[in-house]
Amino acid sequence: MTQTDQIIEAFDARARRREERRGFFKNAMGMAAVTAAGAAAMSIAGEAAAQTAVTEVDVLNFALNLEYLEAQFYSYAAFGTGLPANLLTGGVGTQGTVVTGTGTGSARQVQFSDRGIAAYAREIAADEVAHVTFLRAAIRGTGTSDALIAAQPQIDISGAAGGAFAAAAASTTPALTGFDPYANDDSFLQAAFIFEDVGVTAYKGAAGALFNNKTYLEAAAGILAVEAYHAAIVRTALYARGVATPTITTAQNNVAATTAISNLRDSVDGGTDLDQGIAATTTNAGTTSNIVPLDPNGLAFSRTPAQVLNIVYLNPRSVTAGGFFPNGINNGNSGLRSSAAN
Repeated sequence: MTQTDQIIEAFDARARRREERRGFFKNAMGMAAVTAAGAAAMSIAGEAAAQTAVTEVDVLNFALNLEYLEAQFYSYAAFGTGLPANLLTGGVGTQGTVVTGTGTGSARQVQFSDRGIAAYAREIAADEVAHVTFLRAAIRGTGTSDALIAAQPQIDISGAAGGAFAAAAASTTPALTGFDPYANDDSFLQAAFIFEDVGVTAYKGAAGALFNNKTYLEAAAGILAVEAYHAAIVRTALYARGVATPTITTAQNNVAATTAISNLRDSVDGGTDLDQGIAATTTNAGTTSNIVPLDPNGLAFSRTPAQVLNIVYLNPRSVTAGGFFPNGINNGNSGLRSSAAN
């Protein structure tokens, strides 16, 4: 067996073990039952004083909406199919469909040429599905009702004309020409890069709202760590392939593409520079790569929920829908459905 075969086998074995752990996740969250009467009202740090107070359930549902998006994208890219129906229902909001598009750029299984990248895709997809399962169990608590769980909203993961990925690619500076997130290994990694850093900053920003509940805070920290691992995998693979193959089939160098995507995120989430591509920055002078995006103190960045929504809605204004969530996210608290006015 070659070294590559051993690596692939190890990744697939981890994915199988992850499936076996899902039952454990459900049972463990029985220790942290969430009920409407028992959820403490809290404010998310960094939000405007006028924002409606939110509960821990609202915060978990906000995270669940983001996990729906990531899980659907990775599942289609890795396996060519979306989440099972039993993971989409809920009593909060209206359940929506997944917009996959048609023709060039439509959501589909990526025909990977690099077996390592294919293994990454399968592993991350399994992780994201586990996060959806875990958060739904956390919100449900020890009961059987899904009344408090946010149903999956309509999600757009299409790279076809008129789709969310096409809109994102057209909005970058410079624009990512001919971008099809499912075309090959590099375009898949670039699409994953759009989401991964956002997930890290979102969970870090939400930690303050869960500070009084040790169980939820520990769970959020666990997911944050996994999202950071994912982001590091994607950023490392993009940099390595960008250096090895300066001109790739998507007509975009990976290093330049991440800079363009980073600029897009910064252009919609406010005046503060919270984003970095994989090229070296002034804060890591003396290096040529930037695998770990940090502030001058060596800390990861945080985003408020509203800033996160600016990115996934692809809009710098205060809106309640757009981009990857055509009808907005499903959340019972209006303060966690609107993006910021930037």
